[in-house]
Amino acid sequence: MIIPTIQDMVEARERIAPYIHKTPVITSSFINGVVGAELFFKCENLQKAGAFKARGASNAVFGLSDEQASKGVATHSSGNHGTCLSYAAGRRGIPCTVVMPRTAPQAKKDAVKGYGGVVVECEPSTSSRESVFAQVVSESGAEFVHPYNDWRVIAGQATCSAELIEQVEGLDSVIAPIGGGGMVSGTCLTLSHLAPQIKIYAAEPLNADDAARSFRAGEIIADDAPVTVADGLKVPLKDLTWHFVRNHVTDILTATEEEIIDAMKLIWKRMKIVVEPSSAVPLAAILKNKELFAGQRIGIIITGGNVDLDKLPWS
Repeated sequence: MIIPTIQDMVEARERIAPYIHKTPVITSSFINGVVGAELFFKCENLQKAGAFKARGASNAVFGLSDEQASKGVATHSSGNHGTCLSYAAGRRGIPCTVVMPRTAPQAKKDAVKGYGGVVVECEPSTSSRESVFAQVVSESGAEFVHPYNDWRVIAGQATCSAELIEQVEGLDSVIAPIGGGGMVSGTCLTLSHLAPQIKIYAAEPLNADDAARSFRAGEIIADDAPVTVADGLKVPLKDLTWHFVRNHVTDILTATEEEIIDAMKLIWKRMKIVVEPSSAVPLAAILKNKELFAGQRIGIIITGGNVDLDKLPWS
């Protein structure tokens, strides 16, 4: 297991600069009033390919040697990582294959194909995803870029919070959604070195709360096929992301399906930005735990905006 360093983050930031946006931070005085705290939303929904995962994918793709890159890259993904890896591979001019659950939003399948990626479908479970993927890699010899349990990917995701603490001074806490833990791990990597006074929280759907249960048990607990509207947060922690979570996260908070949808609606209505359900989980967790965050300056990482507009969760 290779654990990324703060120097890896610094190098990633330079490497990916030509291929990503420095995303804006926006605020809502209305939501601040509801919460009783100052919230600063880091809008990775406005990132290239619509999600923060463009950072990690670009770092992995552009860090490959020419020999490694010649056979292309491959991954398994419920959507955003696959889309972003296809985006990065397209910028480098190499092939990309993505194994996706057949139940993944059509918008995300279309996005992968739109960037030139090839979609191979599997059943909506971790076990099916990994077995189909193993066959894909054995046939192509492509470089595996794991959606989150990859030091190159985590170093790329770490650049997000590096931008955030330059854009907003005096943060007390930062909170991000957690599924496999790539963004949370990157946040831990950066903040533990550059701003160790900032508390790091993760937010998770109650229907897919394996990270929260792992955190309390002190060991990884994996669910195979949880059902939640937050489709980007169904995957379990792995050894590398668990390293960061258990060493640096203050707590993992959960929210119900109804709370997630209400938070998503609130962001759409009041902030006028499109965010996917996974991105609304941190706000849902804050609204549920107002007393924990009262009076704080809180950074919230809005992880993506790739929504299937034909299947909105409140339709």
